[in-house]
Amino acid sequence: MVDRKGKGKRRKSRDKLSKHVRERGKIKIRKWLQSFNVGEYVHIKIDPSVHVGMPHHKFHGRTGIVVGKRGDCYEVKVTDRNKEKLIIVHSVHLEPARYK
Repeated sequence: MVDRKGKGKRRKSRDKLSKHVRERGKIKIRKWLQSFNVGEYVHIKIDPSVHVGMPHHKFHGRTGIVVGKRGDCYEVKVTDRNKEKLIIVHSVHLEPARYK
């Protein structure tokens, strides 16, 4: 068996963690300054140009509940198969959920 050289967090995520050509550039300031309340539903949509508070790419597209705040980031409870996991995500990678 061959030992794999790359074992990082961004492995096998070339398409998932890449932006469309017209989406490139600076991030809007409202993404950095948005705030969420405890108990609010949020969608996790990873912005690949910001490395601060980036969750694992397997949580991209999931919906979770904000449990608390830790510094500038938020604690979000997400179900991963049958387990509930608590992940720490920066507000840049979150969107308010329009539905549950």
